[in-house]
Amino acid sequence: MRPNWKTLLGVAVVAALLWWLFRDADLGEVWATIRAANPFYLLTTCVVAMAGFAARAARWRFLLAPAQPGSPYRSRFAAVCVGFMANNLLPSGRVGELGRAYAYSRLEPVSTATAFATLVVERLLDGVAVFALLVIAVLSATFPAESLPELLVAGIQGLTLILGLVLTATLTIVAFPTRSAGLCSALAARVLPHRLATVFDAVFQGVVAGLASMRGVRHIVPALLWSFAVWVIQSLSFWIGFAAFGIDLPFAAALFTNAAIAVAVAVPAPPGYLGTFQLGATVALVQVYSVAEEAAIGFAVGWHFVNFFPVTIAGLWYARRIGITFKDFARRRQDPDGASVDRASPDAPTVEGAPR
Repeated sequence: MRPNWKTLLGVAVVAALLWWLFRDADLGEVWATIRAANPFYLLTTCVVAMAGFAARAARWRFLLAPAQPGSPYRSRFAAVCVGFMANNLLPSGRVGELGRAYAYSRLEPVSTATAFATLVVERLLDGVAVFALLVIAVLSATFPAESLPELLVAGIQGLTLILGLVLTATLTIVAFPTRSAGLCSALAARVLPHRLATVFDAVFQGVVAGLASMRGVRHIVPALLWSFAVWVIQSLSFWIGFAAFGIDLPFAAALFTNAAIAVAVAVPAPPGYLGTFQLGATVALVQVYSVAEEAAIGFAVGWHFVNFFPVTIAGLWYARRIGITFKDFARRRQDPDGASVDRASPDAPTVEGAPR
């Protein structure tokens, strides 16, 4: 069986990033830093990080409300775990987003396209929250402004531009849903083959339906507040991780590191964000906060390693109970709307044991 070109590209990206990260580091010192890490603090980072996934599931309720009022928490939490498990294990970039929507459609009477559309809104809210926390970190009294590298300045400017474009497009769709859907359908019919145009139209209609959640203040405001909670919890996990590796920095540094990692892993990434996660962490800690390179890499490798397993194991457990295989993820990538008719039925599997 010939290896997939995306897999080979992912391996090449990982190899290049790891070489760049470790090229000047003392590997013996890095290993010593990892071995000396405080195990109690590391375990605490896992607990806090899993609380972040629980917060994601809580936020999803408000985005799903227009399509399914009162969606069960256990189904949302199961789908979140399945999605992040897929991102950690599958060499296909952001397949976890689609896998999360598909997992939810297997559990509840919501189409994959509609569930996926809510995640488009979720990514927008994530962008707003991460950017706002980044601004707070940069404006804090403890931020070493004089050490900010030009590359990071360019990254912040690029993030602002992308966020502005996404926000403009989203507000346009929210304000003119029918016109936007008609325009995109007409363009797709002109430039895409018939089958792809049909799939695109179905997915876009789902996006419009998902964006309906933004038309109600009672949905979008709590969803935005939960977005801040998600990223503050993630930053707290990083801050505890700093302590585990003997890095003495204020909480604002964790907010900044969180934003840097979010930007780094936003690009097409290998499974589990290997390499891109370490890149974001080391740029923030070494180039901005002047942390010793070995300590920064030790944190980036050690925190990432121990936090890889909890959500991955939970996702595998839920996927098995739902009846999802890795082949299902491949089919959903080829036909994103293929599961749009999947509904919960008397024969559909249910998830037991998930938190309510």
